[in-house]
Amino acid sequence: MAQGYATLIKEATLLLDKFNAEKQCVEEFTEDASKAIENLDALDKKFILDIISGCIEQKKLLDVVINVFYAQSGKYLLKADRNQLAIICYFSMFLIDDLGLECFSKIVNSLDIKKMHKFLSFFFNITNLSTWIQGEWSQIYDAAYVERNWIAPLLRWRPEIEILMAQLASRMSRGSQFKKATKKNTEPHEFSLTKPKARPLPAPEPIPLQEKHQLVPTSTYRVPKEKQVMEEVKQRNRQKAEQVLYKANTQQFKCANPQKSERTKRVMSQIVRSHDAQLKFDSLHTSGTPATHKPNNLPIRLNTTAILREGALYNRQVEEELRRMEQLVEGAGEPSSFLQWQKEMRERDLQEQLAQVERRRLEGRISYEEAALARTRIMERNQKTALLKKEETAKLMQRYANKRLQEEKEMRDLVQQVADGHKNSKAAKVKLQEFKQQIVKEVSEQSGELLRQALEEAQAELSRKFEIIRQIRAIESVPLIRHKFVDETETAGHDLLGEMSLTELRERLAMLRDAEQREHQDRRGHILEDKKSREQLLLEQLDTIALHRTALGQAAARRQEEKRARRELQQGVAEDERVVALQRRLEERQQERQRLKQREKTKAKISEQSATHALKSWNHRKQKLEEQHWADLEQRLERQVQQEAPNTLAQKKNTQGLDINL
Repeated sequence: MAQGYATLIKEATLLLDKFNAEKQCVEEFTEDASKAIENLDALDKKFILDIISGCIEQKKLLDVVINVFYAQSGKYLLKADRNQLAIICYFSMFLIDDLGLECFSKIVNSLDIKKMHKFLSFFFNITNLSTWIQGEWSQIYDAAYVERNWIAPLLRWRPEIEILMAQLASRMSRGSQFKKATKKNTEPHEFSLTKPKARPLPAPEPIPLQEKHQLVPTSTYRVPKEKQVMEEVKQRNRQKAEQVLYKANTQQFKCANPQKSERTKRVMSQIVRSHDAQLKFDSLHTSGTPATHKPNNLPIRLNTTAILREGALYNRQVEEELRRMEQLVEGAGEPSSFLQWQKEMRERDLQEQLAQVERRRLEGRISYEEAALARTRIMERNQKTALLKKEETAKLMQRYANKRLQEEKEMRDLVQQVADGHKNSKAAKVKLQEFKQQIVKEVSEQSGELLRQALEEAQAELSRKFEIIRQIRAIESVPLIRHKFVDETETAGHDLLGEMSLTELRERLAMLRDAEQREHQDRRGHILEDKKSREQLLLEQLDTIALHRTALGQAAARRQEEKRARRELQQGVAEDERVVALQRRLEERQQERQRLKQREKTKAKISEQSATHALKSWNHRKQKLEEQHWADLEQRLERQVQQEAPNTLAQKKNTQGLDINL
């Protein structure tokens, strides 16, 4: 690569800081990022864009680890450090198999050693991986998928990562020993000059004194006489109300007298005697044959509205019958022959209508069976087209799998080329340190400005409270007039038209109360008279209702005979020739649909067997291709490791020599 890993990761971190998920999408942001790094090489540019797109797509998984690490160990990390740790976490989860341990070690060594050692020891801790990290990731993706693709590979790489962490720890210890062995610099001392006197504290601002307010009058703490007077009035009113209630309970109204009248007692005794006369204890009781139609002879208790409504109906029927009799007496014709002819014609129309209804029902059933047959034919045609589509998709999937394997091979070659272009990251560390110093300076300036503003606000709040206290004390010092004497015989003096004194108002209210009581007595007398007349009317209506109900019972018996005759007509309709032909046609359609269903079941079994056989052959072929591909990759990696082994040994010796010289 044209530049070192540290520079590339720093560039990727700066670009990730600019990403805003609410305003930008991933594709748009990657296009802008590619324009911003146009001056880099093609490999470096592709490496940075892959890191950015991967970190944005897997942000939920990475935030689970980074947020907990930030809460436990890195409370004072900046946003750039968080993005840097997210990139290392992304490498550990998704790219460590492609990059290899050597390339991953170079990337980690190019960054801050202490920070990387702390994060890797936290992330590759077996307790964290197998407990809460796996649980949080399982809430985002399927638990089996998380276990197979992320937890198991991370645990497999754990021994190699522990070796890398041990190397980082040794480098940290060497750095601390080297610092301890340095010579002590000369420390300058201050001159022993006379210390100036401390400045005296400023005199406190004098608190403004308020004038003495008047004492609270003694009448404030005394119970007023009005309260005692009101309690006495309340007790007297309660005693009066209890006396009125006692009188109302002991002296009942005449309309609510629970004692029954003589007439009512006489009617009740007559009803009891009639019931006793109907009882026959010595006679044999037989239930008899059950009736086909049980009339409802139970007595129904009618209210006033129902009695008046039913009485008005029967009166209207009686008037119509009288009007018809008067017309016959005057010489009007008897419509009995016409009614007989009308009845015969209606019966004939009813028979034809019933036959037509039966034909329509059978035609509807036949159309339903034909529609079911057409639906089965359409399903067969759709199944054939679906089989052709499945064969085409199987071919396309095979092509896609081959293409995917080729792309993976090209991607691994590209990652290897990126790993080979490593350079020193010392300049990037210096720039990062300067950037951090500048941020610390800006934060300290902002905190001083905020403290100054807070002091000014506190002084303003204190002066405002002093002003409020002064106003409250001034209000308390003003005396209040608490008593006012009222004359009940005088008016209020508002110059209104209907203005009157309290005494006049009480007299007028007493007069209105007397007038209302007289009106109530008159109304009560009218109500009693209306009630007597309504009772007499109800008794008359009940007599007429009883007569008409007997007549209606006889009419109901005649209607039952007519229904029996209508059933015989319906039996004749069922023997119609057209209806019999339609029933035969319906049975033929149903038998044909049953045959088609049996044929569909046999076809479905045959197609299922052929599909399972094709799927097994495709899976076997795919497994063979994957095994061959992974075997080639393993052989290529072994050859590459054997070729790079001498170079890595030489680089380690050079680094050890440089450390000794330092």
